[in-house]
Amino acid sequence: MAFIDMPLEELKRYNPERKEPKDFDAFWEKSIEEAHKFPLNPVFKKVDFYMKTVETYDLTFSGYNGEQIKGWFILPAADSAAADRAKDKKFPCVIKYIGYHGGRGFPFDHLIYPSAGYAQLIMDTRGQGSSFVLHGDTPDAHGSGPKADGVMTKGIESPESYYYRRVFIDAVRAVEAAKSHPKIDPERIAVTGGSQGGGITLAVSGLVPEVRIAMPQVPFLCHYRRAVELVDSFPYQEIVLYLKSHRDRVDTVFNTLSYFDGINFAARARAKALFSVGLMDITCPPSTVFAAYNYYAGPKEIKIYEFNQHEGGGSFHILETLKFLTDL
Repeated sequence: MAFIDMPLEELKRYNPERKEPKDFDAFWEKSIEEAHKFPLNPVFKKVDFYMKTVETYDLTFSGYNGEQIKGWFILPAADSAAADRAKDKKFPCVIKYIGYHGGRGFPFDHLIYPSAGYAQLIMDTRGQGSSFVLHGDTPDAHGSGPKADGVMTKGIESPESYYYRRVFIDAVRAVEAAKSHPKIDPERIAVTGGSQGGGITLAVSGLVPEVRIAMPQVPFLCHYRRAVELVDSFPYQEIVLYLKSHRDRVDTVFNTLSYFDGINFAARARAKALFSVGLMDITCPPSTVFAAYNYYAGPKEIKIYEFNQHEGGGSFHILETLKFLTDL
């Protein structure tokens, strides 16, 4: 795969015009306010997956519209060195959001950060987890109008009905669920994820000012118009397929997407951030990642993987995140 986007020096300066609705903040304030009408009801049910160095919990909490969202909650074992070092016996927590089509899988799929001494909450993504390596356990109870396969155009007729409104509110409430646990230090919260998980990370970093660290890896859900005009890969191609049929809805679609664009959340974020990008990425083109990075309002750095695609830095970048988290 060759380079498909701008030269690196241009990417570093790339600041496209932000298409931000005038009621962007009011829309999200109302959405979060509506979610808070429902009790969070976090339930941490201890489960045994035959691992001795961590404690694992099957997590359920109320997300959008009070609907039940599944997840995993993992703590270093009570008799571990990490538990002994925990400040006031409370752990910093890393909240992980999953990539497109993925689900929460099993707890042993998520052991890196707990092995490094952090608590971890993994949020299942509603309506996903049936066509990827990791399975999911959370349905999406909401129907939609006509859509392309996948979830990118589900409910895209309006911001109120769009699929990612529900997901982003679920993600905000996942932070609240983590902070509710008695062994978590609520002032030491990090959020992370790759691809779709990176896009959700950006949304949460813009919506939850208490988040201390954000680590969006090769983030998806950014600079939609640029993405669909530059690459013909999925999932962005779902939007193209929808508009091929619904040729009269171009303005409607991109107006809806403007409420969910990572660029607009980045402009509101204050957490210390570590981004990653692959310069040969044809799934989340480099210019879409740099657009979010360049607008990001908090302290930030980006790791650039020149000859990599959507895998970004892979294990090399996981090491970078572990270094970055030492400030948590």
